[in-house]
Amino acid sequence: MDPSADRTPNPVWPSSPLAEVRVRRLDPELPIPTRAHEGDAGVDLRITAPVTIAPGERVLVGTGIAVALPLGTVGLIHPRSGLAAKSGLSVVNTPGTIDAGYRGEIKVCLINHDLQTPIVLDRGDRIAQLVVQRVELVTFVEVDELDDTVRGAGGHGSTGGHASLKQ
Repeated sequence: MDPSADRTPNPVWPSSPLAEVRVRRLDPELPIPTRAHEGDAGVDLRITAPVTIAPGERVLVGTGIAVALPLGTVGLIHPRSGLAAKSGLSVVNTPGTIDAGYRGEIKVCLINHDLQTPIVLDRGDRIAQLVVQRVELVTFVEVDELDDTVRGAGGHGSTGGHASLKQ
């Protein structure tokens, strides 16, 4: 199918809990993303080519798909919990962000957090999850001052909770 054939604008996210996302398969031998179980928040993304990730190394990998997310939504790429726990594989910029207007191949920046063992991934391995969520498309308004709150400007450990955060 000619990628330029469908130039209709993204539909606004419908109210149905079973909304559709248009998927373009860039690698015809890999399946489109699916949920492992009914009701799962994320769909599994697969890798298009084999790769070995050395300890501490980062690598950008293709998934073989492109999507047309509805306006008012975002795709968030998360690590797969089992791979993170068992082998140290994670997503560098967790969560990765796929904007509704992006039409290129979804790529995932993986990292091997294991300090000793390389991670070997084969073509078709499930390497991350894509979660589609609604987002509030706000307008930013510049002001001279912000309203006061109890918290104020306290951040980055200001509420304590760990011995290393005490001053």
